[in-house]
Amino acid sequence: MFQDMNDIIHVLPDTVANQIAAGEVIQRPSSVVKELVENSIDAGAKHIQVIIKDAGRTLIQVIDDGKGMSETDARLAFERHATSKLKTAEDLFTLATMGFRGEALASIASVAQVELRTRRAEDEVGTCINIAGCQVESQDPVSCPVGCNFSVKNLFFNVPARRKFLKSNKAEFSHIEQDFLRIALVYPDIHFELRHTVTSLHPEEVVCYNLPLAGLRERIVAVFGKQINTSLLSVAADSSMAKIYGFVGKPEDANRQRTKQYFFVNGRFMKHPYFHKAVVQAYDRMLQDGTSPDYFLYFEMDPECIDVNIHPTKTEIKFENESEIWKILMASVKEALGRFSVVPSIDFDNDSMLEIPPYKNDLTADEPIINVDPSYNPFNVGKTAPSHSSGTGGYKRPKEDWEQLYAGFENDKSGFPSVDMASDEHVFSSRLSSDEEEESSASSDFESMVTSSQMPMQSTLFQDDAKPTTFCFQLRNKYILTTVRSGLMCIDQHRAHVRILFDQYLTNFKEKRGVAQKLVFPILIDLTPSEMSILEEVKDDLHYLGFDISDMGNSTVAVNGVPATDSNIDVKEFIYKMLNSVHDPNIDVKGEMAERLALSLAHVAAIPSGKVLHKDEMESIISRLFSNANHEYTPDNKKIFVLLQETDLEKMFR
Repeated sequence: MFQDMNDIIHVLPDTVANQIAAGEVIQRPSSVVKELVENSIDAGAKHIQVIIKDAGRTLIQVIDDGKGMSETDARLAFERHATSKLKTAEDLFTLATMGFRGEALASIASVAQVELRTRRAEDEVGTCINIAGCQVESQDPVSCPVGCNFSVKNLFFNVPARRKFLKSNKAEFSHIEQDFLRIALVYPDIHFELRHTVTSLHPEEVVCYNLPLAGLRERIVAVFGKQINTSLLSVAADSSMAKIYGFVGKPEDANRQRTKQYFFVNGRFMKHPYFHKAVVQAYDRMLQDGTSPDYFLYFEMDPECIDVNIHPTKTEIKFENESEIWKILMASVKEALGRFSVVPSIDFDNDSMLEIPPYKNDLTADEPIINVDPSYNPFNVGKTAPSHSSGTGGYKRPKEDWEQLYAGFENDKSGFPSVDMASDEHVFSSRLSSDEEEESSASSDFESMVTSSQMPMQSTLFQDDAKPTTFCFQLRNKYILTTVRSGLMCIDQHRAHVRILFDQYLTNFKEKRGVAQKLVFPILIDLTPSEMSILEEVKDDLHYLGFDISDMGNSTVAVNGVPATDSNIDVKEFIYKMLNSVHDPNIDVKGEMAERLALSLAHVAAIPSGKVLHKDEMESIISRLFSNANHEYTPDNKKIFVLLQETDLEKMFR
């Protein structure tokens, strides 16, 4: 077929076509990890190592012990649409493997420098092939173990525009970690390792995850830490349409983070908002507003009933009987929650539990015998009372009767201090006067503090016509009511304390003068490898806030000291909330990190709603709040107080 010079339709070169395909398949370094690890699983690997440098910019290496490839297969694997999974179009509806389209390796080789070392078990030597930008540079025999060793270097080296739009190392590695876990959680019978090196920070390699062969529950615990083990409830449902199994979290452990919510179908991770709604509805008013439960749910069904080829990343899957599966899913989760509610688990290894002896049919209890002397009279003066059987030697009445004792009291007062009522009244009145003077002095000090030059005057609420006074009381153990010159002020005690503590922590952080109060017994906290890496980044920042934390090894840390002003905070709750809040991959570690840490600590350490406060505590909150320039809103922009002015009150009573 010949083309005329005026024809405008032409076929793209393979290099350009592969780069266009790479734009759909290889979006970021995590896409390379996903494709290579899935290929290793299809090859029957039982041990897969993922080695990352600089969040995938410099190197992505995947090593497996699968069946490997021959010399010819190694070369053909990089051709576009080359696959061993499909032969006819009908095979698309009976897929039982992870990859099938044959675009991954061709797309990767078009935007990176790739080296593949592979050998089959029946071959004496393997083959090594080097490709850069779709161009085969070399293919030579090489000595290597059975399996495949892919090294992808300098991703997007020939597409600088794409490389420029990659995010920070923390953000990109977060995506790699996410895709890695989505595969590791569904294949507990495979040993996975993830290692990362950031050459700009430290040259040594960090083992982020080492997940040996285990059961499904053990794999989840190995990934997310020991603390999740007690929260998992088993789910099991088997029907003609689908088999559903896995775990859901207890209602009290639900949180606002949605990092532990996974659906898998036939060994493949999927996103499905419709099924997520089924899980949430199964909890039926057991969740607090804004929280979502954790779940790890696995579907096994006929491949002909699903379509995995509707999205390039294969994370969105179409179900043939979606509404029926929705009902089965919700019923199975409800059943799991019902079993938990009806039969709560008992920890028999808890040392604090009461020891209940076993019941014995032939055991009888003796009726207690109480000996009573009916002839005993305590008013028999000078007589000795009979001894009780349970006593020690009997009881003897004193010789004097009560009249003699009273007479002695009246006649001899030398043993008691004399009381002058007039003098006592004088002391009482003087003490009352001094108390009134002290309260008046405190009131004047507070007034002077409010009106002093140290008090910020940005808000018009605190000019001379609206100064708080020392009169205050608590409403429903949640709000502090106090009078100002222009009306009545209502302060949210928790938000006010959050504002106070946040500014205090931020000041300590900036001035690097956090003071730690040592704990008598250190608090041990188990973390995941991902959480440990985040903690290492913020360890110095936590030190400036007043925390003394040491690494105990095996992803366990010991908290030896806490901020001196907040020794009664729940340390574990703060650490877990803090790690969740700073897990955002787009956060600037040295910029916003300090504010996030301070805010997380302030929310945990602040006075909660529902706590009874004394008058001096309320006055302290008021004075500390309004000595701050930012007293109207919390750091997360929530209103701290409302003012009911006198004119508003007058309108209400008209």
